[in-house]
Amino acid sequence: MTWYALASYDNGHGPRPALVLNDRLFDATVVAQASGLSEAPELKPFLTGTQAAIADWPQSAPAIAALAAKALSLAASGEIKPLAEQSYRLCTPYRPGRIFGAASNYAEHAKEMGTKLAPRSESAPYVFMKADTSVVATEEDVVKPANTEKLDWEVELGVVIGKECRHVSVEQAYEVIAGYTVFNDISARDLNRRSDFPFTHDWFRGKSFDTFGPMGPWLVPRECIAEPQKLRMRLTVNEETMQDDSTEGMIFNIAEQIAYLSSMLTLKPGDLIATGTPTGVGMARGRFLQAGDVMQASIDQIGSIRNRVVAG
Repeated sequence: MTWYALASYDNGHGPRPALVLNDRLFDATVVAQASGLSEAPELKPFLTGTQAAIADWPQSAPAIAALAAKALSLAASGEIKPLAEQSYRLCTPYRPGRIFGAASNYAEHAKEMGTKLAPRSESAPYVFMKADTSVVATEEDVVKPANTEKLDWEVELGVVIGKECRHVSVEQAYEVIAGYTVFNDISARDLNRRSDFPFTHDWFRGKSFDTFGPMGPWLVPRECIAEPQKLRMRLTVNEETMQDDSTEGMIFNIAEQIAYLSSMLTLKPGDLIATGTPTGVGMARGRFLQAGDVMQASIDQIGSIRNRVVAG
Protein backbone atom coordinates (compact mmCIF):
# COMPACT_ATOMS: atom_id res chain seq x y z
CA MET A 1 0.00 0.00 0.00
CA THR A 2 1.37 3.38 -1.03
CA TRP A 3 1.64 5.82 1.89
CA TYR A 4 -0.57 8.89 1.85
CA ALA A 5 -2.41 11.00 4.39
CA LEU A 6 -5.36 13.37 4.73
CA ALA A 7 -4.73 16.90 5.92
CA SER A 8 -6.55 20.16 6.45
CA TYR A 9 -4.83 23.44 5.66
CA ASP A 10 -5.64 27.14 5.62
CA ASN A 11 -4.15 29.57 3.11
CA GLY A 12 -6.16 32.50 4.38
CA HIS A 13 -9.53 31.42 3.01
CA GLY A 14 -10.60 28.88 5.61
CA PRO A 15 -9.79 25.18 6.00
CA ARG A 16 -9.40 23.12 2.83
CA PRO A 17 -8.75 19.38 2.42
CA ALA A 18 -5.44 18.09 1.10
CA LEU A 19 -3.72 14.85 0.20
CA VAL A 20 -0.25 14.33 1.62
CA LEU A 21 2.24 12.53 -0.64
CA ASN A 22 5.89 12.24 0.42
CA ASP A 23 5.22 14.80 3.18
CA ARG A 24 4.06 17.42 0.66
CA LEU A 25 0.51 18.78 0.52
CA PHE A 26 -1.61 18.73 -2.63
CA ASP A 27 -4.95 20.52 -2.65
CA ALA A 28 -7.61 17.80 -2.82
CA THR A 29 -9.89 19.70 -5.20
CA VAL A 30 -7.04 20.35 -7.64
CA VAL A 31 -6.03 16.68 -7.53
CA ALA A 32 -9.63 15.54 -8.08
CA GLN A 33 -10.03 17.83 -11.09
CA ALA A 34 -6.74 16.68 -12.62
CA SER A 35 -7.76 13.05 -12.02
CA GLY A 36 -11.18 13.46 -13.57
CA LEU A 37 -12.80 12.42 -10.28
CA SER A 38 -14.22 15.72 -9.07
CA GLU A 39 -17.79 14.57 -9.73
CA ALA A 40 -17.43 11.14 -8.10
CA PRO A 41 -20.18 11.02 -5.43
CA GLU A 42 -18.08 8.95 -3.01
CA LEU A 43 -15.40 11.64 -3.10
CA LYS A 44 -17.72 14.55 -2.37
CA PRO A 45 -17.42 14.30 1.45
CA PHE A 46 -13.62 14.56 1.31
CA LEU A 47 -13.75 17.49 -1.11
CA THR A 48 -16.06 19.16 1.40
CA GLY A 49 -13.47 18.59 4.15
CA THR A 50 -11.68 15.96 6.18
CA GLN A 51 -14.39 16.12 8.85
CA ALA A 52 -17.05 15.04 6.37
CA ALA A 53 -14.79 12.32 4.97
CA ILE A 54 -14.34 10.72 8.40
CA ALA A 55 -18.05 10.98 9.17
CA ASP A 56 -18.69 8.98 5.99
CA TRP A 57 -15.52 6.88 6.13
CA PRO A 58 -16.76 3.46 4.89
CA GLN A 59 -17.91 5.11 1.64
CA SER A 60 -15.20 7.79 1.41
CA ALA A 61 -12.13 5.67 2.12
CA PRO A 62 -12.01 3.64 -1.14
CA ALA A 63 -12.56 6.79 -3.22
CA ILE A 64 -9.78 8.65 -1.37
CA ALA A 65 -7.42 5.70 -1.85
CA ALA A 66 -8.17 5.72 -5.59
CA LEU A 67 -7.56 9.48 -5.70
CA ALA A 68 -4.23 9.07 -3.90
CA ALA A 69 -3.11 6.41 -6.39
CA LYS A 70 -3.86 8.72 -9.33
CA ALA A 71 -2.27 11.67 -7.54
CA LEU A 72 1.05 9.84 -7.24
CA SER A 73 1.34 9.41 -10.99
CA LEU A 74 0.16 12.95 -11.66
CA ALA A 75 2.72 14.34 -9.22
CA ALA A 76 5.48 12.23 -10.76
CA SER A 77 4.67 13.62 -14.23
CA GLY A 78 4.44 17.20 -12.94
CA GLU A 79 0.76 17.55 -13.81
CA ILE A 80 -0.02 18.58 -10.25
CA LYS A 81 2.20 20.62 -7.96
CA PRO A 82 2.47 20.59 -4.16
CA LEU A 83 1.49 23.66 -2.21
CA ALA A 84 4.34 26.04 -1.49
CA GLU A 85 5.36 25.33 2.10
CA GLN A 86 5.16 28.98 3.18
CA SER A 87 1.72 29.53 1.61
CA TYR A 88 -0.41 27.77 4.24
CA ARG A 89 -0.69 26.64 7.81
CA LEU A 90 -1.73 23.15 8.84
CA CYS A 91 -4.98 22.81 10.77
CA THR A 92 -5.88 19.83 12.91
CA PRO A 93 -6.65 16.93 10.54
CA TYR A 94 -10.22 16.99 11.88
CA ARG A 95 -12.06 17.77 15.13
CA PRO A 96 -12.63 14.69 17.33
CA GLY A 97 -16.13 14.23 18.68
CA ARG A 98 -14.81 12.53 21.81
CA ILE A 99 -11.33 11.85 23.14
CA PHE A 100 -10.73 8.69 25.17
CA GLY A 101 -7.38 8.43 26.95
CA ALA A 102 -5.73 5.22 28.12
CA ALA A 103 -4.04 5.72 31.49
CA SER A 104 -0.90 3.87 32.61
CA ASN A 105 -0.87 1.72 29.48
CA TYR A 106 2.90 1.26 29.39
CA ALA A 107 4.47 -0.68 32.25
CA GLU A 108 7.62 1.44 32.49
CA HIS A 109 5.59 4.65 32.48
CA ALA A 110 3.41 3.30 35.31
CA LYS A 111 6.60 2.43 37.20
CA GLU A 112 8.14 5.88 36.75
CA MET A 113 4.91 7.44 38.03
CA GLY A 114 4.87 5.18 41.11
CA THR A 115 1.67 3.49 39.95
CA LYS A 116 1.23 -0.09 41.13
CA LEU A 117 -0.74 -2.04 38.55
CA ALA A 118 -2.68 -5.24 39.05
CA PRO A 119 -1.55 -8.20 36.93
CA ARG A 120 -2.74 -7.80 33.36
CA SER A 121 -4.80 -10.99 33.64
CA GLU A 122 -6.76 -9.41 36.50
CA SER A 123 -7.20 -5.99 34.94
CA ALA A 124 -8.77 -4.03 32.07
CA PRO A 125 -7.89 -0.75 30.33
CA TYR A 126 -8.33 2.35 32.49
CA VAL A 127 -9.87 5.08 30.36
CA PHE A 128 -10.53 8.76 31.05
CA MET A 129 -12.09 11.42 28.82
CA LYS A 130 -10.46 14.62 27.66
CA ALA A 131 -12.35 17.65 26.29
CA ASP A 132 -12.48 17.94 22.51
CA THR A 133 -11.84 21.67 22.90
CA SER A 134 -8.31 20.88 24.08
CA VAL A 135 -7.24 20.05 20.52
CA VAL A 136 -4.82 22.32 18.65
CA ALA A 137 -2.78 21.88 15.48
CA THR A 138 0.95 21.65 15.00
CA GLU A 139 2.69 25.03 15.38
CA GLU A 140 -0.12 26.32 17.60
CA ASP A 141 0.76 27.38 21.14
CA VAL A 142 0.07 25.37 24.27
CA VAL A 143 -1.06 27.77 26.98
CA LYS A 144 0.34 27.11 30.47
CA PRO A 145 -2.39 28.00 33.00
CA ALA A 146 -1.31 30.37 35.73
CA ASN A 147 -2.45 27.92 38.43
CA THR A 148 -0.18 25.03 37.43
CA GLU A 149 3.50 24.54 38.18
CA LYS A 150 3.73 20.99 36.83
CA LEU A 151 2.86 21.06 33.15
CA ASP A 152 3.87 17.82 31.44
CA TRP A 153 4.07 16.16 28.01
CA GLU A 154 2.91 12.73 26.77
CA VAL A 155 3.40 11.56 23.18
CA GLU A 156 0.71 9.06 22.18
CA LEU A 157 -0.54 7.20 19.13
CA GLY A 158 -3.99 8.55 18.26
CA VAL A 159 -6.39 5.99 16.81
CA VAL A 160 -9.32 7.45 14.86
CA ILE A 161 -12.56 5.50 14.66
CA GLY A 162 -14.12 5.39 11.20
CA LYS A 163 -17.28 3.36 11.69
CA GLU A 164 -20.11 3.42 14.21
CA CYS A 165 -19.81 0.25 16.24
CA ARG A 166 -20.73 -1.53 19.46
CA HIS A 167 -19.52 -4.81 20.99
CA VAL A 168 -16.55 -5.08 18.66
CA SER A 169 -14.38 -8.14 19.18
CA VAL A 170 -10.59 -7.92 19.38
CA GLU A 171 -10.43 -9.83 16.09
CA GLN A 172 -12.68 -7.29 14.34
CA ALA A 173 -11.30 -4.14 15.95
CA TYR A 174 -9.06 -2.98 13.10
CA GLU A 175 -12.04 -2.99 10.74
CA VAL A 176 -13.51 0.05 12.53
CA ILE A 177 -10.32 2.16 12.44
CA ALA A 178 -10.11 5.02 9.94
CA GLY A 179 -6.48 5.84 10.64
CA TYR A 180 -3.79 7.18 12.92
CA THR A 181 -2.39 10.51 14.06
CA VAL A 182 0.08 11.92 16.60
CA PHE A 183 -1.36 13.14 19.89
CA ASN A 184 0.35 14.97 22.77
CA ASP A 185 -1.65 14.53 25.98
CA ILE A 186 -0.60 17.67 27.86
CA SER A 187 -1.21 17.25 31.59
CA ALA A 188 -1.16 19.62 34.55
CA ARG A 189 0.04 17.07 37.11
CA ASP A 190 -0.70 19.24 40.13
CA LEU A 191 -4.27 19.82 38.91
CA ASN A 192 -4.85 16.09 38.43
CA ARG A 193 -5.23 15.79 42.19
CA ARG A 194 -7.85 17.18 44.57
CA SER A 195 -7.88 17.68 48.33
CA ASP A 196 -11.33 19.29 48.58
CA PHE A 197 -13.18 16.05 47.75
CA PRO A 198 -12.78 12.46 48.90
CA PHE A 199 -12.03 11.63 45.25
CA THR A 200 -8.31 12.28 45.06
CA HIS A 201 -7.90 12.28 41.26
CA ASP A 202 -9.39 14.70 38.76
CA TRP A 203 -7.83 13.80 35.44
CA PHE A 204 -10.48 15.64 33.48
CA ARG A 205 -9.43 18.95 35.04
CA GLY A 206 -5.72 18.23 34.73
CA LYS A 207 -5.94 17.29 31.07
CA SER A 208 -8.80 19.28 29.53
CA PHE A 209 -7.67 22.89 29.46
CA ASP A 210 -7.85 24.56 26.08
CA THR A 211 -4.70 23.74 24.01
CA PHE A 212 -3.89 20.60 26.06
CA GLY A 213 -4.32 18.31 23.04
CA PRO A 214 -1.86 19.00 20.21
CA MET A 215 -2.76 16.67 17.34
CA GLY A 216 -1.66 16.02 13.76
CA PRO A 217 0.04 16.79 11.53
CA TRP A 218 -2.42 14.72 9.46
CA LEU A 219 -4.40 11.48 9.42
CA VAL A 220 -2.75 8.37 7.94
CA PRO A 221 -5.33 5.78 6.80
CA ARG A 222 -5.24 2.40 8.52
CA GLU A 223 -4.20 0.54 5.37
CA CYS A 224 -1.02 2.63 5.05
CA ILE A 225 0.48 1.35 8.31
CA ALA A 226 1.02 -2.40 8.31
CA GLU A 227 2.13 -2.78 11.94
CA PRO A 228 0.73 -0.02 14.17
CA GLN A 229 1.94 -1.91 17.25
CA LYS A 230 5.55 -1.47 16.13
CA LEU A 231 5.81 2.28 15.67
CA ARG A 232 8.63 4.28 17.21
CA MET A 233 7.45 7.30 19.23
CA ARG A 234 9.64 10.20 20.29
CA LEU A 235 9.18 13.52 22.08
CA THR A 236 11.75 16.27 22.49
CA VAL A 237 11.70 19.46 24.53
CA ASN A 238 13.97 22.19 23.18
CA GLU A 239 15.51 19.48 20.95
CA GLU A 240 16.45 17.31 23.96
CA THR A 241 15.02 13.78 23.78
CA MET A 242 12.59 13.02 26.59
CA GLN A 243 10.62 10.04 25.25
CA ASP A 244 11.83 7.39 22.81
CA ASP A 245 9.94 4.10 22.75
CA SER A 246 7.63 1.91 20.68
CA THR A 247 3.91 1.25 20.58
CA GLU A 248 4.90 -2.38 21.05
CA GLY A 249 5.13 -1.61 24.78
CA MET A 250 1.39 -1.10 25.30
CA ILE A 251 -0.11 -3.22 28.08
CA PHE A 252 -3.49 -3.29 26.35
CA ASN A 253 -3.07 -3.07 22.60
CA ILE A 254 -5.12 -1.04 20.14
CA ALA A 255 -7.61 -3.81 19.42
CA GLU A 256 -8.15 -4.54 23.11
CA GLN A 257 -8.83 -0.87 23.84
CA ILE A 258 -11.43 -0.68 21.07
CA ALA A 259 -13.09 -3.89 22.26
CA TYR A 260 -13.17 -2.59 25.85
CA LEU A 261 -14.65 0.80 24.98
CA SER A 262 -17.21 -0.63 22.58
CA SER A 263 -18.39 -3.04 25.27
CA MET A 264 -19.66 0.01 27.19
CA LEU A 265 -20.75 2.49 24.56
CA THR A 266 -21.25 3.05 20.86
CA LEU A 267 -18.10 4.32 19.22
CA LYS A 268 -18.71 6.83 16.44
CA PRO A 269 -16.73 8.04 13.42
CA GLY A 270 -14.26 10.67 14.55
CA ASP A 271 -13.84 9.38 18.09
CA LEU A 272 -10.16 9.50 19.04
CA ILE A 273 -8.43 7.01 21.31
CA ALA A 274 -5.17 8.29 22.79
CA THR A 275 -3.59 4.92 23.46
CA GLY A 276 -1.18 5.78 26.27
CA THR A 277 2.32 7.20 26.67
CA PRO A 278 5.66 5.49 27.29
CA THR A 279 8.30 6.33 29.86
CA GLY A 280 10.11 9.68 29.90
CA VAL A 281 7.51 12.19 31.10
CA GLY A 282 8.45 15.30 33.04
CA MET A 283 6.87 14.15 36.30
CA ALA A 284 9.42 11.36 36.64
CA ARG A 285 12.28 13.69 35.75
CA GLY A 286 11.19 16.49 38.06
CA ARG A 287 11.19 18.74 35.03
CA PHE A 288 8.12 20.60 33.80
CA LEU A 289 7.21 22.78 30.86
CA GLN A 290 7.80 26.51 31.06
CA ALA A 291 6.86 29.38 28.78
CA GLY A 292 9.20 29.36 25.80
CA ASP A 293 9.73 25.60 25.72
CA VAL A 294 9.17 23.90 22.37
CA MET A 295 7.92 20.31 22.16
CA GLN A 296 8.14 18.07 19.12
CA ALA A 297 6.17 14.81 19.20
CA SER A 298 6.87 12.30 16.43
CA ILE A 299 5.69 8.85 15.40
CA ASP A 300 7.31 6.92 12.58
CA GLN A 301 5.17 6.46 9.46
CA ILE A 302 2.91 9.31 10.59
CA GLY A 303 4.83 12.53 11.16
CA SER A 304 5.67 15.21 13.72
CA ILE A 305 3.87 18.00 15.53
CA ARG A 306 5.63 20.99 17.06
CA ASN A 307 4.16 23.24 19.74
CA ARG A 308 5.53 26.10 21.81
CA VAL A 309 4.47 26.75 25.41
CA VAL A 310 3.28 30.24 26.33
CA ALA A 311 2.15 31.70 29.64
CA GLY A 312 -1.59 31.93 30.22
